[in-house]
Amino acid sequence: MGNSEVERDEPLTPAGRMFLTPDLHQIIHCIIGCKNPIDVAAFRTGITNSVMIQLPRFSSLMVRSSHGREHWRKTQVDIDRHVIVVEDPISDSRDGDEVNDEEAVNDHVADLSVSSPLSPDKPLWEAHLLRAYNCIIFRIHHTLGDGISLMSMLLECCRRADEPDQRPSIGSVDTSSDPSSNRVKRRRELWKVVVGMLMGLVFIVEFVLRALWVKDKRTAISGGAGVELWPRKLATAKFRLNDMKAVKKAVVDAVYSTTKSCFDLDFYKKKNCLCRRFSNAGKSFSGVFANAGDVIVGLGF
Repeated sequence: MGNSEVERDEPLTPAGRMFLTPDLHQIIHCIIGCKNPIDVAAFRTGITNSVMIQLPRFSSLMVRSSHGREHWRKTQVDIDRHVIVVEDPISDSRDGDEVNDEEAVNDHVADLSVSSPLSPDKPLWEAHLLRAYNCIIFRIHHTLGDGISLMSMLLECCRRADEPDQRPSIGSVDTSSDPSSNRVKRRRELWKVVVGMLMGLVFIVEFVLRALWVKDKRTAISGGAGVELWPRKLATAKFRLNDMKAVKKAVVDAVYSTTKSCFDLDFYKKKNCLCRRFSNAGKSFSGVFANAGDVIVGLGF
């Protein structure tokens, strides 16, 4: 029994284990809009008979061994647990406008992405049917595939409305039978291959040279070895206006302009406040602050 279980289990790839870490835990959301109302029974039947269920990862549980290793284990898929039907509108302020429907669906997906993780006691995918918006939302964990492979899989599960036996296609390729055009195409393809090989060779040589001799300069904010794996932390710092003068000389003027605008707005508000106070006291405040920018320069910024 143990041997058959080991043969049945499939270990996760390094990329799959990375996507399952709590820091990443990436879920792909695919939104599909439908022209006609969604038939829930037909959708469940189509999913049950589709190629998606035949794929091993879409019909397997992610389990951890006693040593902490993740594996895929084949299981029986319960379609009712994966197909979630939402009958009522998500937003009460829906007025039938298409933009509002789109915003409601986007809000629902945003809420799902932060509040509803995929349950580990079933294969890591779900399909939400928003019948009020004729919309289908597929939630598929990144360990099951990337965006291109998942789109190809979903396209493989669909059929054309005019020809149910034919698979849908995206665009068409212009195939010309002119011999001269075919020769031109072959020459272009050959040239692309040559250019690709030359660029690849240049990239390899540049990479080797940089890896052997070129190093980043050490600065005040340089980290140590493995800095990309250090835990993240939000930090704030206070600095004097005189220090900003040194920063202004070291960076582009855009930073200076942005910071100066912030101080302009702050001093402008303080100036108006002081003007009101002087006016209430019966004194004149004209000519004291001619321009908020003058105050910035006067402070040594």
